[in-house]
Amino acid sequence: MTATSSPRLARPRGRIRQHRAARRRRRLTPLWLLVPAGAVLIPLLAYPIYQLGLLSLYEYRQAQVSGGQPSRFVGADNYAELLGDKQFWSVLIATVAFATACVVATLAVGAALAVLTARTGRLPRTLLFLAATAAWAAPAVTGSTVWMFLFDADLGLVNQALGLRGFNWTYDRYTAFALVGAVVVWHSFPFVMVTLYAGIRAVPDAVLEAAALDGASPAQSFRLVVLPMLRPLVTIVVIQSIIWDFKIFTQIYVMTGGGGIAGQNLVLNVYAYQEAFAASEYGLGAAIGAVMMAILLAVTLAYLRALRRAGEAL
Repeated sequence: MTATSSPRLARPRGRIRQHRAARRRRRLTPLWLLVPAGAVLIPLLAYPIYQLGLLSLYEYRQAQVSGGQPSRFVGADNYAELLGDKQFWSVLIATVAFATACVVATLAVGAALAVLTARTGRLPRTLLFLAATAAWAAPAVTGSTVWMFLFDADLGLVNQALGLRGFNWTYDRYTAFALVGAVVVWHSFPFVMVTLYAGIRAVPDAVLEAAALDGASPAQSFRLVVLPMLRPLVTIVVIQSIIWDFKIFTQIYVMTGGGGIAGQNLVLNVYAYQEAFAASEYGLGAAIGAVMMAILLAVTLAYLRALRRAGEAL
């Protein structure tokens, strides 16, 4: 009896081992696919990050750059000085608020245009894609300069159309942030639009037809069927938008003249530039950069964790 039953017992065990091995291979396959990109990106990113962290631990000013004095290790003094500076906290709050508004506006505009392009004909869709591609391809300096010309106090087309001749849009803190935010959204929405449009077009028609047969309206189908299927793409565009908008530099620097009147429109990237290059406090500027990197990493990890929990709950 034992001899006849042992082969039958061995077969399920062998299948279990094969199933576990196949599952292990499936888990490792994405990691192997990331190896080529990691081989390129890790060396390019690891060394600058190491140098940034190292520089933030030293007293490094113009005297050290010119070789007149040796650099002095100060440990966490740069971070202590930074965290004790009221201006840093004010700039940090302004940066978070500005980036949040830009991310929400970019997602709203990009998602709305993605739905619109998915429901329009070929010619309007082509024209919209061409216009979005032009905005996306425009360099940040060029786009900011063009918008500044359009909103010029005396010669700007916008002021002439609105009858606001002589009105300076960058004089007030909030109108300046709103103007810069509009430029940021103009530069960023094409990425969101194209990405979500591709996801919408990839949704099978049979799924939407089944939702319609069940009595779902177009709005309900989009909210209950399409959006859950777009979750991975939404994750990508949200993280990318957070990273891009949190480290905005060019638009703020060009349109507000380096941070606005008395620094009223400073964001962390411009603040780091002023400390490092205008004030020659390179160690302090590096500390600001390290803090920005830590904040972005924490926000990204928290967002991914929240999405994972939401996916498990569904």
